[in-house]
Amino acid sequence: MIPALLQTAEYARLAVAIGRDVDEDDAAKAAAARVEAQAVLFEDSRRFAFVLTEGAVRTWPGSPSLMMAQLDRLYQVSTLPHVRLGIVPWRVETPVFPLHGFTIFDGAVSVVESLTGDFTMTEASEVEAHEAAFAAFESSAVYEANFWELLGQISADFRKLDDHTES
Repeated sequence: MIPALLQTAEYARLAVAIGRDVDEDDAAKAAAARVEAQAVLFEDSRRFAFVLTEGAVRTWPGSPSLMMAQLDRLYQVSTLPHVRLGIVPWRVETPVFPLHGFTIFDGAVSVVESLTGDFTMTEASEVEAHEAAFAAFESSAVYEANFWELLGQISADFRKLDDHTES
């Protein structure tokens, strides 16, 4: 799925709620907290690197129009000078099997988000394993112009789906 720091408010609300017994108000509060946390993306002193699989970008928890807004968000974030954002396209052989998503913080902590909660890993061997997996995905990802082209193709697919749902 799309990492929390990159989610639109509506995507975040659905990411928190779908498949879970979550009250609507709680889902809205959790989504608001995710969006508020995104302020760190605009701090020039920080550096971020994200790699998504095309499958994660194409998986839609809501309407096609929700996903088009989410793709716009990815595009916007990808233009920030201190953010590196890539996608591993479907046409590329997966370098590592993506069992789950994870976030590495400063090379010291890796957090895995699961259906039932987050797992925080601090053992050096666990963090190193996630760093190696990230590096493998990073080397297979597309960036900048190729990233934007792929986002455009995916957006066009969602636009076609949106046209069918409106008919």
